[in-house]
Amino acid sequence: MSEVSKTIELPSVQSAMVLAGDRESNLKLLSQRTGASLVLRGQELLISGTQKQVERVSSVVRSLKPFWLEGRRIEEADIRTAFQALDTHREDELQDLHQDVLARTRRGDVIRAKTFRQRQYVKAVLTHDLTFCIGPAGTGKTFLAVVLATRALLANEYERLILTRPAVEAGEKLGFLPGDLQQKVNPFLRPLYDALYELIDGEKIPNLMERGIIEVAPLAYMRGRTLNNAFVIVDEAQNTTPAQMKMVLTRLGFGSRMVVTGDVTQTDLPPNQDSGLGVAQKILRPVDGIAFCELSTQDVVRNALVQRIVEAYEKHQK
Repeated sequence: MSEVSKTIELPSVQSAMVLAGDRESNLKLLSQRTGASLVLRGQELLISGTQKQVERVSSVVRSLKPFWLEGRRIEEADIRTAFQALDTHREDELQDLHQDVLARTRRGDVIRAKTFRQRQYVKAVLTHDLTFCIGPAGTGKTFLAVVLATRALLANEYERLILTRPAVEAGEKLGFLPGDLQQKVNPFLRPLYDALYELIDGEKIPNLMERGIIEVAPLAYMRGRTLNNAFVIVDEAQNTTPAQMKMVLTRLGFGSRMVVTGDVTQTDLPPNQDSGLGVAQKILRPVDGIAFCELSTQDVVRNALVQRIVEAYEKHQK
């Protein structure tokens, strides 16, 4: 086949840098996915290859215009989603995905769903009182839930935000950790704190916790309670027993919403113990009003290496 070439003129050096990515990682990924050759010269992107390869790269670059035009960072997940949109003729939906801003971090960075399945997850949370999200590490299960919960709390849609997870050791024993019970369980709750600090001024969080507006606690603290007018997030639910899962689900009170997240492939329970999350999947799927969302390695939005690690483990297990 004869080789053709095309030049795309970018509006600024900043746009060119954003499109190229760190150490031109985005250009390398585009080349790997299409077989085309990409060379950036100043504000000009030269694309060479077969007609089909050049057109494919050009289409993806055009679909990423909202990012490079505004100088917003382009991540590997954005490029993967752009290819998926191109292959499934969902370009219009991709533009909606780019424009649907969920919130902004304290630094002003935009927070939004980065993949189509993440967007389905967000929609499910907003339209169901109980949503299960199951998927591997790095897919944004917990972070997106905390973003939606915090946004709703700040808009006075709920009186309380409750974040909970089972305090199950992953090869380490609580008894060997220093401090009282709260200090011992804090390491288990750290990921929830991290997500909160992205959205709320760190100086305000202690005050909100003292007033009971935000509560971060181990799952055992939920027993015997009725959670009214609250947005509840149950994290690492694969480490619940069936009895614990039933207990926390039945805490849901009036005017409340609950999101349950977990990864059934990373259970830290004893080998002979069923996971409450796995059992809930089987029992509750037919129940009206409950949404189940499943994310995959294609939805990993952390370091690209995380996706390859998850895929390698899945391949080994199969």
